[in-house]
Amino acid sequence: MKPSAGAVVWRRAAGGALEVLIVHPGGPFFAKKDAGAWSIPKGECEAAIVDEEALRETALRELMEETGLQPETPIVALGSIKQKGGKVVHAYALEADADLPRGHRPPQVRLEWPKGSMRELAFDEVDQVAFVPVDVARSKLNPAQVAFLDRLGAALSP
Repeated sequence: MKPSAGAVVWRRAAGGALEVLIVHPGGPFFAKKDAGAWSIPKGECEAAIVDEEALRETALRELMEETGLQPETPIVALGSIKQKGGKVVHAYALEADADLPRGHRPPQVRLEWPKGSMRELAFDEVDQVAFVPVDVARSKLNPAQVAFLDRLGAALSP
């Protein structure tokens, strides 16, 4: 299984509260799921050699594809986690320097649905993108990815 890499994008809301960017997967499987179903923008590393540079590039590519954001701020490595299904995800923190672009469409993916029906559906890879307070992100994110919020907090504390 190839590793994935993603971006933990953060910003300060009015009053200084920390917000992070999360995405909700599109498609029928996640349509009615909320708590624990959201993710950081991430994707599989497709480089022949998976090193730190390839993982950073993957995180930035996936951020742009899924959200339209292309922040040009310093990047901080947050390490990796292993999700329940065995997928290893590496994350990189960066500060948002702009609001979400209007009208951005994420890539579409195709999937046989229902499984075994031989009928293929196309849907957006992510159907919702939002900046939310960290405590909201804790309840919405894939449980393994919550560790990235703790690491972000540690990286931002003086």
